[in-house]
Amino acid sequence: MTSMNWNAILPEIVLLVMACVVALADLFVTDPQRRPTYRLTLLTLAVYGALHLAYFQNATPEFAANGMIVSDPMGHLLTFFATVAVAVTLVYAQPYVASREMLKGELFTLSLLSLLGISIMVSGAHLLMIYLGLELMSLSLYALVALRRDNAQATEAAMKYFVLGALASGFLLYGMSMMYGATGSLELAGVFEAINKGEPNKQVLVFGIVFIVSGLAFKLGAVPFHMWVPDVYHGAPTAATLLIAGAPKIAAFGMAMRLLVDGLIGLAVDWQQMLVVLSVCSLVVGNLAAIAQSNLKRMLAYSTIAQMGFVLLGLVPGVINGNTVSAANAYSSAMFYILTYVVTTLGTFGLIMLMARQGFEADQIEDLAGLNQRNPLMAAVMAVFMFSLAGIPPTVGFYAKLSVLQALVSTNDSGYIGLAIFSVMMSLIGAFYYLRVVKVMYFDEATDASAIQAPAQARAVLSLNGAAVLVLGVLPGGLMAMCAYAIKALAT
Repeated sequence: MTSMNWNAILPEIVLLVMACVVALADLFVTDPQRRPTYRLTLLTLAVYGALHLAYFQNATPEFAANGMIVSDPMGHLLTFFATVAVAVTLVYAQPYVASREMLKGELFTLSLLSLLGISIMVSGAHLLMIYLGLELMSLSLYALVALRRDNAQATEAAMKYFVLGALASGFLLYGMSMMYGATGSLELAGVFEAINKGEPNKQVLVFGIVFIVSGLAFKLGAVPFHMWVPDVYHGAPTAATLLIAGAPKIAAFGMAMRLLVDGLIGLAVDWQQMLVVLSVCSLVVGNLAAIAQSNLKRMLAYSTIAQMGFVLLGLVPGVINGNTVSAANAYSSAMFYILTYVVTTLGTFGLIMLMARQGFEADQIEDLAGLNQRNPLMAAVMAVFMFSLAGIPPTVGFYAKLSVLQALVSTNDSGYIGLAIFSVMMSLIGAFYYLRVVKVMYFDEATDASAIQAPAQARAVLSLNGAAVLVLGVLPGGLMAMCAYAIKALAT
């Protein structure tokens, strides 16, 4: 653990160098469409994703950067999907940002830097390294939300995101300082060992857990730390909204696994109770508030809150009576859920961007009226995404929810069985506002009968995105096995 082990962090070095290259190269680009910068960014993402996929297939957990970074299957798998999410977002966003004077080198550089922060977050083995990754990701996202500087709505959203984000970062940092004060270590392995030996002050540790869970809940958008989600999703340019709604959710899950499972599993009884409250409140508030929304982006924001409630359900069972197999199943189900949720979210916001045009955001539910007549492919794909978010078979959303519920029920704890029943009831309520979108697309009259045109590249990616939601629903075994392998490697 004392060596730098440069090979283990080679992908991150490549990404950092290429982010600097993209920023410098853009200074010499004269094309108003920034095509050279765009292609260089996509090439960087392709190389970075391929490196992490190769590392995942051949990964054995090892430490790098003097023990501050851990190279293991979970970190590589989460980073790979985060890379895919950023790349797909940029493909969807190209026509959208071009019509809103946002097609600048900053968009690409900040996207790469936020991805670097995500990678550090999900691979951190040291409290300060995890916090460093969090700040790198967050600061990049704050700037991306405010990239459209002449738009008052986007500027307001950026300010809200920055102020509340800084508060959440403070919670997390204060919790980490209490962890350090109680255990005398900033390394997750050291925190784990100190807790297992029974040395720390239990009261200090529990207070620290409260602050850490609060910071994690903010990044996931869980109730009662959800206030920023609808306002930022609505006010930010849709391209920035998707950059927030996609890869950072994977990062928040990875950070939760590192802190709660890698470091604080010895105190699982304490943080599990907090997660139960957060998940129940998120399911109730997210689903009920989404019903009242007429703005599509706000509806999807409240939908995100409810979906994060389901993710937290997967983290609730934990280690019960020493049953690590049950915990591994629950954690792998939660990982499967967050990955497939992000795949679905990419398509929903991507379609909103493809429908938008100069002076028209296409962010109202009524804007989808008659979409089947205007573009049958888009309507069909959007229907698949809505069915998946609602958890209707054969989409992947159904299997994701089922796997989390199975993890809850398999614990044979009557309290968790009741929690599973409650979450199913909340899903039935949530199905209303998802199916309402499908009804509007297929049965309402279009106010604008003109055909919707989108670049061939974006149409192809949208089709593949919809196909992935269906294929993963019918054949979920491959991705589920990858998640299980990553979690088991984490446990060892």
